[in-house]
Amino acid sequence: MAGAARKTARKTTKKNAAKTSAKAPFVPSIASKPWTPAEIEEAFRRFQAANPEPKGELIHVNPYTLLVAVVLSAQATDAGVNKATPALFALADTPEKMVALGEDRVRDLVKTIGLFRTKAKNVVELSRQLIAQHGGEVPPSREALELLPGVGRKTANVVLNIAFGEPTIAVDTHLFRIGNRTGLAPGKTPFEVEQNLERVIPDHYKRHAHHWLILHGRYVCVARKPLCETCIINDLCKWPGKTVAQ
Repeated sequence: MAGAARKTARKTTKKNAAKTSAKAPFVPSIASKPWTPAEIEEAFRRFQAANPEPKGELIHVNPYTLLVAVVLSAQATDAGVNKATPALFALADTPEKMVALGEDRVRDLVKTIGLFRTKAKNVVELSRQLIAQHGGEVPPSREALELLPGVGRKTANVVLNIAFGEPTIAVDTHLFRIGNRTGLAPGKTPFEVEQNLERVIPDHYKRHAHHWLILHGRYVCVARKPLCETCIINDLCKWPGKTVAQ
């Protein structure tokens, strides 16, 4: 009986440890009370008032260089990408120039970026496909963009939003964290958070919602120690771990 009890205790301990380790550090538990439409309207009214025309932080000069920069930014920081791309874009700011530059040279120019070998290959190949299939132009279509090497839903959404003014919402780690932490649009996957954000954000704010939330997550609602004391929506946020009193 004693052995069975010890075995049961070990199983329980392992099970609890597994549950703890499985929790993502940037997705804290949230209050069950959802945001009201009035609260969501007020939050985005404040974002708009504070920053009427938010901009992406990736350096680019045209839709093509934007696409390349976003592909390079996967699992990397915008700051890190911005250190490498000026030299790259000075030599190749069109698909034709990028193909002529060649994979080896592109790889050398972006070697400071994580996964640079795969990314250099993708950049050159997507450039070839843009020339062959789209006349060297970046297509304003999610479906067409996602067929390009290295381009997923998030990348396509960023390009559609910045280059073509589409009201798309690209869910990166920042938006995923904010959607769950604040209770604004909780979801188990980036796609689920994206769908929930699309559902709750008023249409007249969707054009810039992506940038407002990214910048908020990058500089205020950061992963480890969110700056709740300077957050402009801290009185609306549903996160029970806020560092300011309500």
